[in-house]
Amino acid sequence: MLNTTSPADDRAYWVATLVRVITPVLEALSERRLRRSMPIYSAAGDVHDRGRFTFFEALARSLAGAAPWLELAEVPDAEKPIQARLRRLAREAIDAATDPASPDYVNFRDDRPLVDAAFLAHAILRSPTELWKALPERVKGQVAAAMRAVRGRRAVYNNWLLFCAMVETAIHRAGGDWDCMRVDYALRQHLQWYVGDGVFADGPRFHADYYNSFVIHPMMVDVLEYFRGADWDWDKFIEPALARAARYTAVLERHIAPDGSFPPVGRSLAYRMGAFQMLSQSALQKRLPDALTPAQVRCGITAVIRRCMEAPGTFDEGGWLRIGLCGSQPAIGEKYISTGSLYLCTTGLLALGLPADDEFWTAPPQPWTSVRIWSGEDLPADHSIPD
Repeated sequence: MLNTTSPADDRAYWVATLVRVITPVLEALSERRLRRSMPIYSAAGDVHDRGRFTFFEALARSLAGAAPWLELAEVPDAEKPIQARLRRLAREAIDAATDPASPDYVNFRDDRPLVDAAFLAHAILRSPTELWKALPERVKGQVAAAMRAVRGRRAVYNNWLLFCAMVETAIHRAGGDWDCMRVDYALRQHLQWYVGDGVFADGPRFHADYYNSFVIHPMMVDVLEYFRGADWDWDKFIEPALARAARYTAVLERHIAPDGSFPPVGRSLAYRMGAFQMLSQSALQKRLPDALTPAQVRCGITAVIRRCMEAPGTFDEGGWLRIGLCGSQPAIGEKYISTGSLYLCTTGLLALGLPADDEFWTAPPQPWTSVRIWSGEDLPADHSIPD
């Protein structure tokens, strides 16, 4: 049903949710005690194995979603001290994770660090001032070394190719010796995997899941935009990519049921409202399809956040996320899911990077599409796009 809280209440709720989720991670890592403090929840039960990855996941994914808000220059007075503190903690956490002498130095070489190097890289692209320029030179060097280190890992032949592209984009952003072929291959191969109506297959075969939102559209759009105007023959991909992303955004909004639930389809459902990353990113970047208003998107995503985050058991007694989509549901987590993985939920909050006086936050509440249709409103038919 329609969320009838005021626009100001919606923003305050989003900020409170983000702060509640990421503060335990950033506090512990900034104090170099994340390994000692964060419990490892794993549906597979292999705590030792997941311990090789989960701490890096927690940092990179927390920042991937928080970055636009951390970057925002002007926030309401009530947010200023919170934002200032989390900016500082974020930079200290990056230092702790990339300093080889730190007890919380994370794994950049063994098995799958490419994934979260890419999420950290995406955070840096989304917050170039606070999460890159404001870093001490020593820490910048550590981050650059970490990004180069993951080049030794082979990407799985699916959305992981975009992880390679995102890492190289961050290396370019840092002024390093980047590999344009890793970007070019990822972009061109994904064009081959496009199946139509705004949807890419995740590799050679199509999978019904939310990876077009978790990874594919957000990273493809941001990599292409970063290199817009550069002499790499990629500009011709931008407009088709944006049109496809807009169509996927429209479909994604229609997935939000009147009660804020959404179809529990495919893998990685434990990322919760991270399934709506592309909808939130489209709002942030002012690229919502014409049929969607910022207010209805705000209200729809707010309903999703409430369904995902207010269920009993979502957080443990220490404030850490538990595996689940609606509360604690360990069985919903795949073998690669552990505590740190869950922090990709923050990417559903990307629109917090919009100023508080933006229409997204100030417009009166409006019903999202499924509320209107299931209330009996006569709406125009939905249509596919031609390519």
